[in-house]
Amino acid sequence: MSLAEATPRRDAKSSGMTPATADSMRATLDKQRAAYLRDGPPSAEVRIDRIDRCISLLVDHQDEIADALQKDFGSRPVPMSKFTDVAGSIGPLKHAKANLRKWMRTEKRSPTPAILGLFGAKAEVQYQPLGVVGVIAPWNFPINLTFSPLAGILAAGNRAMIKPSEYTPASSEVLARLVRTMFDESEMAVIVGGPQVGEQFSRLPFDHLIFTGSTSIAYHVMRAAAENLVPVTLELGGKSPVVIGPSANMDLAATRVMVGKTMNAGQICLAPDYVMVPEAQRDDFVSKASAAVHKLYPTIKDNPDYTSVINQRHYDRLRGYLDDAKAKGAKIVEVNPAREDFTQQEFHKIPPTIVLDATDDMKIMQDEIFGPLLPVKTYRKLEEAVDYINGKARPLGLYYFGTDKAEQQRVLDRTTSGGVTVNDVVMHVAMEDLPFGGVGPSGMGAYHGIDGFRTFSHRKAVYSQPTSNFVEKQLGALRPPYGEAIVKQLAGQIKR
Repeated sequence: MSLAEATPRRDAKSSGMTPATADSMRATLDKQRAAYLRDGPPSAEVRIDRIDRCISLLVDHQDEIADALQKDFGSRPVPMSKFTDVAGSIGPLKHAKANLRKWMRTEKRSPTPAILGLFGAKAEVQYQPLGVVGVIAPWNFPINLTFSPLAGILAAGNRAMIKPSEYTPASSEVLARLVRTMFDESEMAVIVGGPQVGEQFSRLPFDHLIFTGSTSIAYHVMRAAAENLVPVTLELGGKSPVVIGPSANMDLAATRVMVGKTMNAGQICLAPDYVMVPEAQRDDFVSKASAAVHKLYPTIKDNPDYTSVINQRHYDRLRGYLDDAKAKGAKIVEVNPAREDFTQQEFHKIPPTIVLDATDDMKIMQDEIFGPLLPVKTYRKLEEAVDYINGKARPLGLYYFGTDKAEQQRVLDRTTSGGVTVNDVVMHVAMEDLPFGGVGPSGMGAYHGIDGFRTFSHRKAVYSQPTSNFVEKQLGALRPPYGEAIVKQLAGQIKR
């Protein structure tokens, strides 16, 4: 299967956008690379100016962005869009702006042997822009997952080409139009189009490519990038587990899990995918999780605070998970506070649904859910939960609830995930000074804060050799014709 075949289809022409061609994309890349080579690494002032333009774009057009997201999803709360996609993008940009001068500083290292330093030898790392970075953004948070990596990309002094998802054509059109008003094409460009355009985009000889999306598509992106040996950062997902320890405050745990699971209708790469709860406390968790949903969403069907599933294809996929689980013996607990009928609706809404007695032969326990469905599994001893998690692919996030510090550390030590939030879900992604990334099938590489600056920089090693007569004499002893001097030096080095 090709990348184009694997990518869901929607024609960019339907939104009035003109899809790019392979030739036009390559021309844009060549223009950006030529501009970078002509101008050289940008000063801190130029980098800050570019970041400021991004911030202005988001601030000045926040309503337009939120309206576009509402149009793409059908139903998506405006306050949430402003929180996640607007404010959530401004934060990383401001953090990069405030710190990039410090990040740009040359990093001193120690010359070896140390005595060389006494004679003027210098070893250092200089942070150099890579050049042109490609950004493939997903549909679930299309603005945030464009500008959040851009914070590091621009702070590092790069130029950028952005390919947004065809799933969100209104947001893509707004993004493309606004970027054109704020940036010359040689600085930043938005490339619109469907699966074929995405496949051609991923084959361009960028200096770096960051892809945020599903693991299944990442295989195709990485394979395409490999044709030009383009280094990649992959921000993927997986089945992020929640471990509720016996010491957890169940009211708090249930509420915070359901807040994370229902935000954007669970269409978050870090959404809690399943819960591991002590066997004796399962019913208590289900009861309190249901109560939390009743408080958050007294109604769902026409409630503007509850997000719709992005489209019919994903709606059918999620309903299929429930049908499959039910047919294989799972108990389905639909949390529908107003007992509304969802068989006839304007959007693609699915109420929060808890799945009990889920087994590994069910599709819901095999695929990343990416929706408001939550399997709840039980354990008798903590080691059972840890072993179950370790028997699966390493997830993007892991969440532990409890007050037992020893138990918490056992979970942290014995499991591997991209990141962890303790006594909440998802929130580690909002910590801009922490690296954000996956491990294994959940991702490759990391960004945010200084880690993003370093990911999108070339760390150039620079060594300056002293020119003194003493140093030259020492170097001369290492050159042909070899004699007793080198024998003595090697004897002093080749030892325990």
